[in-house]
Amino acid sequence: MKKRFAFFYFFKKETADRVKDTADQHVRYWKKLDPEFYMGGPFTDRSGGMIIFSSDDLLAATETAMNDPFTVEGLHENRWIKEWFIK
Repeated sequence: MKKRFAFFYFFKKETADRVKDTADQHVRYWKKLDPEFYMGGPFTDRSGGMIIFSSDDLLAATETAMNDPFTVEGLHENRWIKEWFIK
């Protein structure tokens, strides 16, 4: 059974223009993956975002997050991946 994960991320303040330039790639990446239980989007202040998705384990979830275009482009100030427990 797949587990659910929360991927929280916050952008570096100086990367606002690069975030805008990379946003379409980020959206396409997640649409192409189409993970089960996907839900995600930016925070209202655009300081970052959160994505909920399913994966086999923490290693696979981390690999997915590390291949996100925002991560690849080095736009995150901070990011966390946590397994999310839902009954």
